[in-house]
Amino acid sequence: MSSLHKLSLSFSSIVLGLSMLGWLSAAAAIPDDAKIAGFAVGCQAYTFNRFSVFEAIEKTAQAGGKCIEFYPGQKLSPDEPSVKWDHHASDETIQKVKDQLAKHHLRAVNYGVVGAKDEAEWRRIFEFAKKLGLYGITTEGVQDLDVIEKLVKEFDIRVGIHEHARRANDPSYKVWDPKYVLSVVKDRDRRIGACADTGHWATSGLQPLDCIKLLKGRIMSCHLKERTTIGKQLPDAIYGTGVSNIKGILDELKRQGFDGNISIEYENNWEHSVPDVAQCIEFIRRWGGAAQ
Repeated sequence: MSSLHKLSLSFSSIVLGLSMLGWLSAAAAIPDDAKIAGFAVGCQAYTFNRFSVFEAIEKTAQAGGKCIEFYPGQKLSPDEPSVKWDHHASDETIQKVKDQLAKHHLRAVNYGVVGAKDEAEWRRIFEFAKKLGLYGITTEGVQDLDVIEKLVKEFDIRVGIHEHARRANDPSYKVWDPKYVLSVVKDRDRRIGACADTGHWATSGLQPLDCIKLLKGRIMSCHLKERTTIGKQLPDAIYGTGVSNIKGILDELKRQGFDGNISIEYENNWEHSVPDVAQCIEFIRRWGGAAQ
């Protein structure tokens, strides 16, 4: 065998090895059957927090969503209101939720906002996510990133750092600022990034589209909200009726190759929000048609 041929084989082996490493480090993609206009679109179950998990699944499907993001503490069902849904759920309870998801042709994709008291509980959260086949977990636990990063690598599940609005009387609360979030995730595993909550950014006086651009390549998931004013805490509005520039955000997410979930977390008209959520989903569907 010639030296040149040996060098060629060696180079091919290196390329193959690097590609395999890349494959191993890439989180599992959300399948196309959970997507609308190229994005995984559904609801954050908190939209239906006046109802149970079972009802949130049904209402998300009624609104036209393809996936759902759960949150900890919601009651399980009308028949079992005393059973709370979170990462401490029994395998039996998890199976009941899986059956409800299958019944309504919905895919669970994310879980949060959630935190843990120690590494053992973080492991339980990741194990729960794995049992459900989740793409991601949402948290504000930046103080636990060393533990989280280790588990991200072990379980191949993405983590998005969520932000609530700026707290005028609490300067220690920093995750409202996308620049801070970027600073704490930029040197971490690529599966750790931001959960972009456009509503809380707007409340904090930030332009959501600017924040999306700043976090390019580090957005793991999105709580997409429309607001009618920047800088005030106001109820959410139907997409396209406010100042959040939902079209521009969708355009930018597409440009960035965003492949996480878009959760509609509609904090308004709590008891009868399905028609409003349906209009938001239809906005994304129409955007997709216009964007082709």
